[in-house]
Amino acid sequence: MLENDGIYLGRVWRSDAEGPSIVTLRDGRVIDITSREAPTSRDVMELADPAGHVASAKGEDLCSLQELLDSSRSTARGTAPYLLAPVDLQAVKACGVTFARSMIERVIEERAAGDASAASDIRKTVGNIIGDNLRDLVPGSPQAMEVKKALVEAGLWSQYLEVGIGPDAEVFTKAQAMSSVGWGEEIGIHPISSWNNPEPEVVLAVSSDGTVKGATLGNDVNLRDVEGRSALLLGKAKDNNASSSIGPFIRLFDKSFTIEDVRAAELDLIVEGEDGYRLEGRSSMKEISRDPLDLVKQTVGRHHQYPDGFVLYLGTLFAPIEDRDTPGGGFTHKVGDRVTISSSRLGSLENTVRLSTECAPWTFGAADLMRNLARRDLL
Repeated sequence: MLENDGIYLGRVWRSDAEGPSIVTLRDGRVIDITSREAPTSRDVMELADPAGHVASAKGEDLCSLQELLDSSRSTARGTAPYLLAPVDLQAVKACGVTFARSMIERVIEERAAGDASAASDIRKTVGNIIGDNLRDLVPGSPQAMEVKKALVEAGLWSQYLEVGIGPDAEVFTKAQAMSSVGWGEEIGIHPISSWNNPEPEVVLAVSSDGTVKGATLGNDVNLRDVEGRSALLLGKAKDNNASSSIGPFIRLFDKSFTIEDVRAAELDLIVEGEDGYRLEGRSSMKEISRDPLDLVKQTVGRHHQYPDGFVLYLGTLFAPIEDRDTPGGGFTHKVGDRVTISSSRLGSLENTVRLSTECAPWTFGAADLMRNLARRDLL
């Protein structure tokens, strides 16, 4: 699941502590390294050398990694430690329309006004005009502006193309701090949606000064029909109960893993339905239109600060168009789908799809965390 030479940071829920602990992996064992120096994921990321701290910190052996995974499925949770999202107080931000292929799909969603049955014909029309001309464009470049001009003249300009090839990236708030779910938990689809999909993404862990300290995997659960009706519904399409999944662990940057590995990452996606349905997909960071560090710079700086740091979804190449049920209807989730996102350097993230109204409610927030750490004499 995870490479042995990596340095990993995670969070688990400990029933005996009635709260979360910071953990790492050593020789297949889960070690609790929570300390007064760094009692939260946020605090570890603010250290000058998070990888060095995690590698050398003393801790308590909790269980094996396999035992942790076995206890982390939502249907198996009891008194044993189980995985949480590896972030806590950090803001959860996301970038959209960072890949040419998915950018075209956003245009189609907009033109279809959220109607999945209309997408196929629109895809053909847009494809005939755009083709592959966007793939090698540098956003904001003179060449990109020429393409913009041509699209405007053809009546195909879109707000999604603006953030896809224009100078400014789309950066939005995906979820509230402390609300993301982790490996094994249920992910939520708002019940008003009938056209939706997973979005497998690399997620960067960034400190308050804008330094990228590591990376993990994420599922930016997406409601295509809701956002397609209006981009002003982005918040409703993206931020719902259990709609942000992150994990399983943050792999911290060190000599064995750097930003170059993020740039070269290949992500695999598998969706398995209770009805026997199976979908396989892939997203390659090599095809991203904007460099990950440019996206970080567009997120944090003199224009916007994040004193607790943030994590940043980098967007996805994956946009499923295969019909699942009705011809021309494309793909959409069904309750019970198991979604697995994997990458050779970051492990795998597994979740099961439920309606957001049926997922476990989010009840443990920042105030609860502070009170819990204070009771444990960790503040």
